[in-house]
Amino acid sequence: MGSFSSKVKEELSKINNLSNKKIVKSELQGYLLTSNDKRFITENEYNINRFSKLLSNNGINEFKIEMIGNKYCITTKEKIDFGCEINNEEEAKAIIRGSFMGAGSITNPKNKYHLEIMFGKEKYAEQIENMLKHFNINAKKIIRGNKFIVYIKDGEDISNFLALVGAKKSLLEFEDTRVIRDVRNNVNRIVNCETANLNKVIKTSVKQIEAIKLIKKKKKFNKLSEKEKELANLRLQNPNATLLELGKMLKPAIGKSGVNHRMKAIEALAEEIKNK
Repeated sequence: MGSFSSKVKEELSKINNLSNKKIVKSELQGYLLTSNDKRFITENEYNINRFSKLLSNNGINEFKIEMIGNKYCITTKEKIDFGCEINNEEEAKAIIRGSFMGAGSITNPKNKYHLEIMFGKEKYAEQIENMLKHFNINAKKIIRGNKFIVYIKDGEDISNFLALVGAKKSLLEFEDTRVIRDVRNNVNRIVNCETANLNKVIKTSVKQIEAIKLIKKKKKFNKLSEKEKELANLRLQNPNATLLELGKMLKPAIGKSGVNHRMKAIEALAEEIKNK
């Protein structure tokens, strides 16, 4: 099972648009923005296959494909430079697609959201960054060593990128994973929040129970009003109840602030006993 990045590139390499000469030329331009002069090196077989087809379709047949270690290398007889003329948005999309195929990668969305394209020259990185911004995709540029990286970190922006370059199947997989991940994150947030609230309730309850037990131990329980006694006994019987829940158990029922007021009086008596 290949990486998510490889699956995206495999899908893009099979896009059936090689009869459209302008699009083919634009996609090849995208590759060339990331390549080094007359040589293009990649670990991805789909890249090399697509690149060779784009060369052939542009009438460039004098090239050699070889393996260098575990990488594919395609070398042309002469340096190719079409410039980067763009006449319409479809051609712009093809250039972006070619640059991603040439030196792009995308992490598995199960782990994190990150897509990047690497360039040897800053002007090419800026060009792709600006083109992506034209399509309302928030891309940023950083320098890593002697390379210029255009990257996207937002999940929705990566979805829009995949749609832009024509990776429809990968887009659906990415979105499915994104939904599951976001739901899981939301559930974890809710659980963490509920756990924090529960811990707070328990901590408060323990403090209140200790105060009530101290009052009883020192035989000062009769110093409490009848309503305070009622609440104190309810607290001892219901150590996990919230103040709101205790209020509903009282006869007549009262709100959280009323319970809190009575409980403060109980705790104040316990504090008075402690300080004597």
